[in-house]
Amino acid sequence: MEEVIRMRVLSSELSAHAGERVTMAGWLHAKRELGSVTFVVLRDRAGMAQVVVEPPFELSAETVVEVEGVVVAAEQAPGGVELHEPSFRVLAEPAEPPPLELRRPELKESLPVLLDHAPLAWRHPRERAKLEVLAASVAGFRRTLDGLGFTEICTPKIVASATESGANVFRLDYFGRPAFLAQSPQFYKQTMVGVFERVYETGKVWRAEPHETGRHLAEYTSLDAELGFIGDHFDVMAVVRDAVAGMVESVRERAPQAADLPEVPPEIPWLHFSETGVDDVDLAPADERRLCEQHGEWVFVTGFPAAKRPFYTHPEPGRPEYTNSFDLLFRGIEIVTGGQRLHRYEDYVSALGGETAPYEGYLQAFKYGMPPHGGFALGLERWAGRLVGAKNIRETTLFPRDRSRLTP
Repeated sequence: MEEVIRMRVLSSELSAHAGERVTMAGWLHAKRELGSVTFVVLRDRAGMAQVVVEPPFELSAETVVEVEGVVVAAEQAPGGVELHEPSFRVLAEPAEPPPLELRRPELKESLPVLLDHAPLAWRHPRERAKLEVLAASVAGFRRTLDGLGFTEICTPKIVASATESGANVFRLDYFGRPAFLAQSPQFYKQTMVGVFERVYETGKVWRAEPHETGRHLAEYTSLDAELGFIGDHFDVMAVVRDAVAGMVESVRERAPQAADLPEVPPEIPWLHFSETGVDDVDLAPADERRLCEQHGEWVFVTGFPAAKRPFYTHPEPGRPEYTNSFDLLFRGIEIVTGGQRLHRYEDYVSALGGETAPYEGYLQAFKYGMPPHGGFALGLERWAGRLVGAKNIRETTLFPRDRSRLTP
C-alpha cells in the first residue's frame, strides 16, 4: 500500500511556520541552477514556494512530489520564506516532457495550441487565474440572488421543443422521439415563478449557430434569473445591476489580481433602442462598442424591436413595435439580455397565432394564473473575458465547444 501524504502545509501558509520542519506537496513548476545551489519552485493550489536544493537535481517539470524541509526566512523568495534541507518523495512522474513551458510568465503558444493542450495549459498561473474569475463570479451571483430572496433551481437540459426557434438548436434522438439540447432554461424558470416567485439557475446552454467569431460558442454557461410581481422591465434591470455588482465584489474578494475590476454605479445609465441611431432591428458589434464609447463602460439599451425578440416578450405599452426588453452592454459587448414576459394565457395564444400545441407543457403555468414577471440571462464566459481583457471568449471557457472543437 502506498504511503499517504503527511500533514500538509500550503504555500500560502508557509510564512507562519518559520523555523519549523514541514511537509509540502505539489508540482515541480521550475528550477534554476546557480552553481553550487539549485532553486526549485513548487506549485500548489495556493501559489508557489521556493525550495533550496543541492545539485544535481534530476526531477523534471510537472513531477508531482511531496517535500519535507525546514522553513527559513528569505526576502527574495515567494512569500518571504523558502524550504531548506529538503527531502523529496515522488508521487507521480510525467510520461513525456510537457509540450508547454509553464515556467514562463506568459505562455507564448497560440490559442489553438493552448486549447489542444488545455489540461496542461490551465495549470499555468495566469491561465488558472481566469478560471478563478469564473468561479468567483458564479459565487457572487449566487450570493447576491440568495440575499434577494431567490431560490436556485436545476432545470432539464433535454427538451421537447426549441425555446426560441428550431433553426439554431442541437437535435437528438430521445428513445426514438425528437428532442433538443436546451437553448436556455427560459420556459422552466418562468414556470417556477409560479412556485417560488424568484428563481435563478447557473448551467450550460447550447446554440447550434455556425459562428467562428471571438464572441460565440456552441456551448456556454448562462446565469439566469426570473422574478414575479414586477411593474415592468426596469424592476428586472435593478436586479441585474445588483447581480453584476455582487459578482464584481466577489472577484475583488477572491481573485483581485486576475481582473481589471470596474466600479458599478448605483444606477446604470440606459437609453431606448430608438435613440441608438441604429436602423436595423438589433445592435451589431460595432454598435455595442460605439454606445459604450459614448455612454461609458456600463449601459442598458431598452425597448428592442418586437421583430427581434422572442414571442414571450411583453410589448411596450403604446408602442407595440417595441418591447419591454433590454441588453446590458459592458466594455463594448452585450453580456446580459432580458425583459418583461407575457403573463396572461390569452396573450400567449394570440402571440402564437393559436398554434399552442408545441408549447402545451410550457403554457400550463399560464392557464392557472401567473403574476407579471421578467428575467435575464448573463453569459459567464463573455463576462469573464471582459474582466480579464481576453480577445477571444475561448480564453475564458473551460474546454470550449465550437464548430471545430469537441476535445479535449
